[in-house]
Amino acid sequence: MAARIRETSGDDLEESHDINVTPFIDVILVLLIIFMVAAPLATVDVSVDLPGSTATPAPRPETPLFLTLKSDLTLAIGNDSVPRPAFAGVLDGRTRGDKQTRIFLRADRKVGYGDLMEVMNLLRAAGYLKVALVGLETVSDGAGGEAMPPAAGANPAPGGGQAP
Repeated sequence: MAARIRETSGDDLEESHDINVTPFIDVILVLLIIFMVAAPLATVDVSVDLPGSTATPAPRPETPLFLTLKSDLTLAIGNDSVPRPAFAGVLDGRTRGDKQTRIFLRADRKVGYGDLMEVMNLLRAAGYLKVALVGLETVSDGAGGEAMPPAAGANPAPGGGQAP
């Protein structure tokens, strides 16, 4: 509450029941500016009526099957190196012939895009269409600089998500 001093009453303070609107107006103006800036950012140029989904998320496999393309362009399924001619047969053996198995594909940073696409074409030719690309989740250094890779020994996260 605010108090008002009158010259005739001496030391007694009289309570004023008026609302001090100055801070209220300041808050309203700040909120108005925030909404004026945020409103154009919330709009979308393409109008799409998306359907709803009641599907449950697919469970993550207990032992994911990693296919690795090394910097020297050799392939490895799990920890075992595989020659390209025998690739489809070894992959069928690891998946027990199940073509619906999701293959987690990871490649060395130095591997070119064309080489990665060749491996994806090998997977497609072998009948494996469910491929998830694996990358390390990067963490910002907090100083506005470049993103820092996670600590040494961190597991790569399938699909760019967080590692378990």
